[in-house]
Amino acid sequence: MTTAPSTTTDEAPQPPTAAPSKSVGAALRPLVLRLHFYAGVVVAPFLLVAALTGLLYAASFQAEKIVYDHELTVPVGERELPLSEQVAAAREDHPDGTIAAVRPSPEAGATTRVMLSGIPGVDPAHTLAVFVDPYTAEVRGELEQYGSSGALPLRTWIDEFHRDLHLGQTGRLYSEFAASWLWVIAAGGLVLWFSRRRALRTVRGTSGRRRTLGLHGGVGAWAAIGFLLLSATGLTWSTYAGATIGELRTSLGQETPAVSAEAAGEHAGHGTAGGASGDAAHGAGLDKVLAAARAEGLGDPVEIKPPADENSAYVVQQIQRSWPEKQDSAAVDPATGEVTDVLRFADYPVLAKLTRWGIDLHTGSLFGLANQIGLMVLALSLILLILWGYRMWWQRGRGSAFGRPVPRGAWQHVPPQVLVPLLAAVAVLGYFVPLFGIPLAAFLAVDIILGEIAHRRGRRTQGAGTAVR
Repeated sequence: MTTAPSTTTDEAPQPPTAAPSKSVGAALRPLVLRLHFYAGVVVAPFLLVAALTGLLYAASFQAEKIVYDHELTVPVGERELPLSEQVAAAREDHPDGTIAAVRPSPEAGATTRVMLSGIPGVDPAHTLAVFVDPYTAEVRGELEQYGSSGALPLRTWIDEFHRDLHLGQTGRLYSEFAASWLWVIAAGGLVLWFSRRRALRTVRGTSGRRRTLGLHGGVGAWAAIGFLLLSATGLTWSTYAGATIGELRTSLGQETPAVSAEAAGEHAGHGTAGGASGDAAHGAGLDKVLAAARAEGLGDPVEIKPPADENSAYVVQQIQRSWPEKQDSAAVDPATGEVTDVLRFADYPVLAKLTRWGIDLHTGSLFGLANQIGLMVLALSLILLILWGYRMWWQRGRGSAFGRPVPRGAWQHVPPQVLVPLLAAVAVLGYFVPLFGIPLAAFLAVDIILGEIAHRRGRRTQGAGTAVR
């Protein structure tokens, strides 16, 4: 797996002299090499940014625990106070805005989070998390929070840097472009590595360009599966490919389900006077709502969302993203405290489960610290592969110049029975992953134009030479 491979004499395609006797693999290798080289050269800068920012993001989970230790942890007390008292303490300290959700203390020594929306100066897409000591109801502090994973300012800043370079929706194109091509480069690198003779894959005892190539290919071969997973999972919530994948899931009936948040018919509109503030002035109240969810088997960690309006119920959902995941949810009538609907993660459609697991694997949540270390290793591997790739290209050149690029025309030597299905598959992939298809079409168009220009210049040169003679 590489990003910017060299074009040495033992790699570069040679003009075929016996095309009919070539195997399909031998005919495809020059085409794969050319695609791998140019994709690496063009996409490598974007991948380098994604790898560096991804490395920071993977480390941000542990950094967040250190930086915000005061807000996140407290000395363990004898007994936790009722949740309603903890929320009341947060509201007394921060009366502005409305309660968007409450996350009770998930374990001994952890604070309760009360999330407020509509706070002046806080990004409308974020909430203000007020951290409350569950044993004393002391407010430990407040921090801006983002996303379902509860990212605090440090991780939020790094997350947005990795996702869109703080450039908004336009910036997201960079990460989708990188993810759209990472799998192509990884798969091409695997093909090239395993199609080489074993002796040419050796690192030990070699030097110069051969050694760089050995390191580049060896590390890439080991990391390729991880790159393929990162590419696939990253595309699931990207702007364009993600939308297409979402439409496909919907058409197959595989979208992520949601618990019904409608309140029971005869109780709708009753007992929810304080619903928007997170606790009802009359009716069940947060403590009874939480107890009802616990009775349905919803263990920590959970998040409680108050009724959206007078006809809605409380929604209690498990929010554990580490394995095994806890994603069950329940709706609780705000007037009676009775559970009106339950949705189990076990009942999710297959693609909905795979999407959830894929996103959590990509973001470092699924397997906790081990997941985060794995992501950091992959990021470091990608950085090294990019540097080695450019170094091989430089070593292929002479003096202070990069080596010559891989020559065009490799596709002409691929048998039609292989080339036609291959082009059809690429067209389908280009439709579902537009930031792969559109750049590839643009590259082919430019390559054809340059080839035609070179061909005409060659004909003019030959004609001039004939006239001179």
